[in-house]
Amino acid sequence: MIELKGVSKSYNKGKIKAVDNIDLVVNPGEIFGFLGPNGAGKTTTIKMIVGLLSHDTGEIKVDGIDIDKNPIEVKKRIGYVPDSPDIYDKLTGIEYLNFIADVYGVSEKDRKERIEYFLEAFDLKNAIGDLIQSYSHGMKQKLLITAALIHNPSVWILDEPMVGLDPKSAFLLKELMAEHTKAGFTVFFSTHVLEVAERLCDKIAIINKGKIIACGTMEEIKSQHERESLEKIFLELTEK
Repeated sequence: MIELKGVSKSYNKGKIKAVDNIDLVVNPGEIFGFLGPNGAGKTTTIKMIVGLLSHDTGEIKVDGIDIDKNPIEVKKRIGYVPDSPDIYDKLTGIEYLNFIADVYGVSEKDRKERIEYFLEAFDLKNAIGDLIQSYSHGMKQKLLITAALIHNPSVWILDEPMVGLDPKSAFLLKELMAEHTKAGFTVFFSTHVLEVAERLCDKIAIINKGKIIACGTMEEIKSQHERESLEKIFLELTEK
């Protein structure tokens, strides 16, 4: 569902290599965790996959479609939650959700059902008519998640999605991820919470200084590094 081949990205006229010739394959039905310290290249990689940043070299495909050749078709298949909930403060919550539903061509029936479900699940019903500028960070995060899932995309890409969520909403999001992959779809998310990644993910990749330094199932990675804890493996690899 997601395939990166030889993908690189530099800043400052090539002086800073944010992502350095990485290969990555994420299969249907997988929850894939993308781990790394701050500045490792996680968000840059995610922004290239969703089409917010161009890559310098390599090839990116989503659901078999090359993002360079057909970016709109790729974006139709993605639900994206960025690392910072920066949204249109002057809209109400319901105006924002309807705007996103219009962009993705979601029918009136489907949007009504999905909006009602998520508003109830995320406890947003009482605030959905208010301006987004009055929302807390957590409420904005829940609104963004709802907007990202409103068109039922086959690929969910989430950058630090648990940040700002209360325990109930974080639990619900993890449940939604599991349900999504049971339908044969894909979840790709970055997180700093290693316990969540260890418990939730089918596979993980660790990126450091722009390079993938470990990739596989938890069992494979623990076996390769002869450690029982993802935390210990992560610290040993990223401190080198």
